[in-house]
Amino acid sequence: MFPEKHFIISSLSHQHALSWARAPAGCLNFNCMLILLPVCRNLLSFLRGSIQYCSRTAARQLDRNITFHKLVAYMIAFHTAVHIIAHLFNFEYFMDAQLNRNSSLLPFVLSEIGNGDNASFLNPIRSNETNPTIVMFTTIAGLTGVAITLALILIITSSMEVIRRSYFEVFWYTHHLFIIFFIGLVLHGFGRIVRGQTEKSMNVSNPLVCADHFEDWGKNDSFCPVPKFAGNPPMTWKYVVGPMILYVCERIVRLYRSHQKVVITKVVMHPSKTLELQMKKKGFHMEVGQYVFIQCPSVSRLEWHPFTLTSAPEEDYFSAHIRIVGDWTQALYEACGGDKTEPQEAWQLPKLAIDGPFGTASEDVFRYEVVMLVGAGIGVTPFASILKSVWYKHIQNNQEVFTKKIYFYWLCPETQAFEWFADLLQSLEGQMTEKGMTDFLSYNIYLTRWKETEAAHIRPNTHIQMGVFLCGPPQLGKSLEKQCLSHSEANVKFIFNKENF
Repeated sequence: MFPEKHFIISSLSHQHALSWARAPAGCLNFNCMLILLPVCRNLLSFLRGSIQYCSRTAARQLDRNITFHKLVAYMIAFHTAVHIIAHLFNFEYFMDAQLNRNSSLLPFVLSEIGNGDNASFLNPIRSNETNPTIVMFTTIAGLTGVAITLALILIITSSMEVIRRSYFEVFWYTHHLFIIFFIGLVLHGFGRIVRGQTEKSMNVSNPLVCADHFEDWGKNDSFCPVPKFAGNPPMTWKYVVGPMILYVCERIVRLYRSHQKVVITKVVMHPSKTLELQMKKKGFHMEVGQYVFIQCPSVSRLEWHPFTLTSAPEEDYFSAHIRIVGDWTQALYEACGGDKTEPQEAWQLPKLAIDGPFGTASEDVFRYEVVMLVGAGIGVTPFASILKSVWYKHIQNNQEVFTKKIYFYWLCPETQAFEWFADLLQSLEGQMTEKGMTDFLSYNIYLTRWKETEAAHIRPNTHIQMGVFLCGPPQLGKSLEKQCLSHSEANVKFIFNKENF
């Protein structure tokens, strides 16, 4: 915006309120351009696969996509609040300019321009018999602004952790109000409610000079004709059209994958209501520690839920262990016959759709001679795939695997909900005993809530490079990373990899 043009608008509104509205609007455009990119998981999967050939560290940053998505959302909420408050002040000044009908005041003179043909007005409030509330609900900018704000409030409040964990369906459905948000965002500027002096008018009526002679505008002996005004063209669509196209392509890919046939080869009901699904899908290839999104159309055609793969790439199927902790998982449990005493026939099992798999930092586990795996609670799930795959590769004498020793630590209040994992550890221990490799895996299970002092005990006596992989709460990650740094000596190098599933 030209300084002269800004001067004219500021003469009608408060001197700073317009700037406080326009600056956050620019930040909103930029952040709304970014908000969709972190949730294009197929795009991120492609980028991860391309980048990791150059830098594995850079590729791991893509695994923090949800954290980045949240930070951008916080900035959108902040700038929206500033934008709204600033415009509330602007509209009060617009209204005051109509109410204070004094021809010796520049705001009133500017408000009177365009009253005849209404073609070149500056003040969006055209009469002193209305109020800002009526204007808010009778203009494109007002209506879309209200819709955007309501959608944003519902999206943010339903994204709180307590709601997301306890009422996931509420989070899932309200999050799709982003469609209304983006439609309103694109249309918001088409009302052209923010107006300024046209460039042609500024050439003959310089606002820096003519503002002091507004009482003589348009008179025969005046060198300042009446200024002409026009609405600023909408700009938001230029920022968001690219990400919106990418996201539509993302949804098309998901739709295509959702129609690919998935065969459930085996259903295992583990104790403590844990459902294991073993599946096959044509062209499906996975790596250790990856996860997929699962949809069950008979339960819900809209909901996709992420689950870590617990199978190894060497196995001829892929599997997921699902704890029954909510309405969706309970419905899936019943659809698979979990509430029945007799096993389900293959034709009775529900149809599933799979999107993925998607990578994580756990794929780096084979690069280290000594590996430390630390899981907290449900964070133990991805290590099922890792432990099995490392063992398979080791007994097959895979030359690309350098792992010679695994230290595994599991911290949880109780193992009842993860008895399937305890059975896996016992099975691996038995196979290692048969092969005479009892020292390959060393594991410790802490059946208590973890304390910061416990992380200090996780220090094996080794003199080689070690990779540390964590899946658990951020507090544990900070504590463990601190211990790794404090115990890094000249002959011990800790490579810390943190994953939050």
